[in-house]
Amino acid sequence: MAIIRLEEPRLRLPASRAGWSPFMAMAFRPFYLFAALFGVVAILAWVAGFNGTDALPGMLWHGHEMIWGYAGAVIVGFLLTAVGSWTGQPAFSGTPLAGLTALWLGARIAASTETGAPLITGLLSVSFFVCAAAAVALPVWRARSKRNAGVPFLLLAFALANALYLLTVAGVLDMDARRLLFTGLLLVAGFITLIGLRVIPFFTHRALKRPQVSHPRWAGIVGLLSPVMLAALIATDAPSVLALIVGAAGMVFNLVLLMRNAHGSMRQHPLLWVLYLGYSLTAFGIGMVGLALSVAPALMSAAVHCIAIGGIGVLTLGMMTRTALGHTGRNLVLPPLMVPAYALMLLATVLRLGAAFIPAAYQPLIHAAGASFAAALLLFLWRYGKWLVSTRIDGMPG
Repeated sequence: MAIIRLEEPRLRLPASRAGWSPFMAMAFRPFYLFAALFGVVAILAWVAGFNGTDALPGMLWHGHEMIWGYAGAVIVGFLLTAVGSWTGQPAFSGTPLAGLTALWLGARIAASTETGAPLITGLLSVSFFVCAAAAVALPVWRARSKRNAGVPFLLLAFALANALYLLTVAGVLDMDARRLLFTGLLLVAGFITLIGLRVIPFFTHRALKRPQVSHPRWAGIVGLLSPVMLAALIATDAPSVLALIVGAAGMVFNLVLLMRNAHGSMRQHPLLWVLYLGYSLTAFGIGMVGLALSVAPALMSAAVHCIAIGGIGVLTLGMMTRTALGHTGRNLVLPPLMVPAYALMLLATVLRLGAAFIPAAYQPLIHAAGASFAAALLLFLWRYGKWLVSTRIDGMPG
């Protein structure tokens, strides 16, 4: 399986100060910043008692905004930054990036204020992912990059799941909104496998100075398709036995592929082990979802949050801290406060899983998990916020 490299631009430009121009130089800048800010506000509001809106009440708002809001922003920010390196095409930047960012921000505002049916939320949110898919597809098409041709289609699948979910909430479609939430979550797990299996070997090579490990193409495809197939099975309410098989296969394949890259010395590199932990928790969550759909439905809450906090929370924090260092021209040395941030996100995972298994302590554990999640992102913002709005320190573009 081909390894995606995240090489840095080589052209050196005059240094400039913080401002609008550097902020819109690459997609990771606005989307990492706004995703982290939104993650803090949304989680604290949720645990403080904000119950959504008439259009998206309660868990319908919370689930939508963490999957298609927070996670969606980090995914798009990463993909639109990486696609330039993958294809050798110019980075997505400037006015088009500002317009895409405005779509995402508008969707967050609409989801938190809209009354009646979530039509404006749907229009903005789905348009965001369709436009992001087009922005990824254009350089892939120009470079005739076959190995990346599937990425825009995965974004379109994410947009479709978003549309189906919001149409169901609006009463237009007669489907199970809860199942469609799980579908969206598992598609995020699909993005995690797609990106993780390609970049973690490269990051491991860079940090440990060890040969890169490539995977058999068929094994990588199984690892990627397992959460995507599980998402489709949930959406269509397919037989539970099939879900068990797909979930178990996805967990095993992804863990085996991940551990082929592991080495004991990575314990000394927080920028590495946080990615391994986040990816592993995603794989365990995929297996737990299959188990919950087949023989242990009581496990569903734990399975969902193993992916949502253990996978998405831990891995997005790890990816943001790692890729933002490289793309702002800094040495790949983790800044102070980031190991505590990783620990807080892992603590949030443990606490939220505890809430799923200890009903008597559900409320205090939920509050503690939410506070830990928000605190982890606040530490990221404290350390990285200024870097995300400032030009690269080495004067290179991006």
